[in-house]
Amino acid sequence: MKLSVIVPVYNERATVEDLLDRVLGSPLDLEVVIVDDGSSDGTGEVLAQYDDPRVRVVSHPQNMGKGAAIRTGIAHVHGDVALIQDADLEYDPADYPVLLAPFEDPDVSVVYGSRRLLRENPMSSISFFLGGVSLTVLTNILYGTRLTDEPTCYKAFRADLLKSLPLQCMRFEFCPEVTALVAKKGLRIHEVPIHYYPRRTSEGKKIRAKDWFEAVSTLLKYRFRRV
Repeated sequence: MKLSVIVPVYNERATVEDLLDRVLGSPLDLEVVIVDDGSSDGTGEVLAQYDDPRVRVVSHPQNMGKGAAIRTGIAHVHGDVALIQDADLEYDPADYPVLLAPFEDPDVSVVYGSRRLLRENPMSSISFFLGGVSLTVLTNILYGTRLTDEPTCYKAFRADLLKSLPLQCMRFEFCPEVTALVAKKGLRIHEVPIHYYPRRTSEGKKIRAKDWFEAVSTLLKYRFRRV
């Protein structure tokens, strides 16, 4: 089973090299599709040094948003399973085997890595924590899912399924949009415990309060929209 790791990147020069070293250090059969979403801090120069056949770098001429970067990355996926990986070191590539294990069952199409299922994980700021919990509860109410961590970054899909979804996201609404589309297909989302190392806004975390409102709007829109 080949894993395709999609890494949307925007101004992550401080962490992207460390992240890629960790990803490429995995013993798994994988490829890395990095989408540089118009970085202006020298991230592109760091990425240019990678001369590895497993790494493919695609660049946007200007910043378009995380969702747009992920959609660009999906078009370049050649593996059996596609996984979303942020470049900020909040999530550990050492968890890849745990995320891939459920796919040994041919009936499994979607796996989310849940930060809530590993009690030892530190909590992010109270606002981020409550925002994530509330989005998860709303998702479960609207779509009949039984998730513990809807807005997790670690979302893995069989590649053919991910490519078939009519994604329109541009920013952080990728998470609620893809969750809604999968749920409306009647597919079960499996969850596995993952490690989490939260960073603060002062350390470059980009999600803001307005993204919570956008996520709520997306969940409501797809619940009542015919797809």
